[in-house]
Amino acid sequence: MIIRNASVFTEDCNFVDKDIYIANGCFSSETDARKDGRLFDASGCYAIPGLTDIHFHGCMGYDFSDGTMEALDNLASYEATAGVTNIVPATMTLSKDTLLNICHTAKNYAESRQDPRKARFQGINLEGPFISEKKKGAQNSDFILEPDLAFFDQLNEASGNRIKLLALAPEKPKAMELIEKRQQQVVISLAHTCTDYDTAMLAFEKGAKHVTHLYDAMEPFTHRSPGPIGAAADCKNVEVELICDGIHIHPAAVRATFQLFGDERIILISDSMRATGLSDGDYTLGGQSVKVKGSLATLVDGTIAGSVTNLFDCMRNAVLNIGIPLESAVKCAAVNPAKSIGIYDQYGSISVGKKADVLLLRKSNLSLFQVLLEGAFISSS
Repeated sequence: MIIRNASVFTEDCNFVDKDIYIANGCFSSETDARKDGRLFDASGCYAIPGLTDIHFHGCMGYDFSDGTMEALDNLASYEATAGVTNIVPATMTLSKDTLLNICHTAKNYAESRQDPRKARFQGINLEGPFISEKKKGAQNSDFILEPDLAFFDQLNEASGNRIKLLALAPEKPKAMELIEKRQQQVVISLAHTCTDYDTAMLAFEKGAKHVTHLYDAMEPFTHRSPGPIGAAADCKNVEVELICDGIHIHPAAVRATFQLFGDERIILISDSMRATGLSDGDYTLGGQSVKVKGSLATLVDGTIAGSVTNLFDCMRNAVLNIGIPLESAVKCAAVNPAKSIGIYDQYGSISVGKKADVLLLRKSNLSLFQVLLEGAFISSS
């Protein structure tokens, strides 16, 4: 297949008017693509790589923490049609047995024959249970645990070593030991934490290199107490997640974050829950009741409970309503997350040899026009 007349997002994160060549499900040379014989006119469109969401909980009435094959399959189906071609769904703070079941199910799902029209399951984001009760946010305090190396290993083994990210509060007892001993195996992230600047710096020195949903469920950044946000800014190898749904973070704070961290170190996430893609109403998150009205999801006490916006729409909102350059937003939603979880050799850019995941966006309003997974059209609007 040859896709013609699009403005194509390149490896150096610019847009160039050029053709895209696809053969055997991968980006290819012109010669190989011509053998296919198919042409597609993408005039008036941007072409960008498929997105990777490394932190979301659910959509379309399903949640990863349901712990069922059906839930994972429905997550993968919806996310693909929304332009998210690789997924790393997140757990919640739940009982040990529930977490083990989630991990077993994830292993079984990953080893089953996945539908090529659906987003690829790339692993697990273990958000909880090793968190601070004071900064639990929408997590269930009944199941918070002290950092436990043996239990983490049990969960990872149950998943077939598919835990990609481990979120924890570094001020908790034995957190530093867990960071030191497992930082080569998983991306360790500071999350739901009361940590101060010095403790966060120590965690980064020991191997943590990620911050979960920056600003949310952590100490604020102030001029005398910079906290984990200031520590992350000072450590140039640390990446941070950002939710740009228009609810979690004020537009001015998003713009300031891009100035502070640059688009090299920001990863856009959705943190979406099961109401995403559905109407307003009553839902659940981690076994807790959630009320959804418009773009806002809250617990009974008013705590924000994840988002109801998928990653593509978060990226689009960052550009249209916050003022982030399109090139930076795409980089933070497609390139950086793929690099973070170690799949950039196959995904995350429109490069010869990589899987041909392409999103075609209308230049007029950045709406999603077509989704291709490995060179096959799966969605259009």
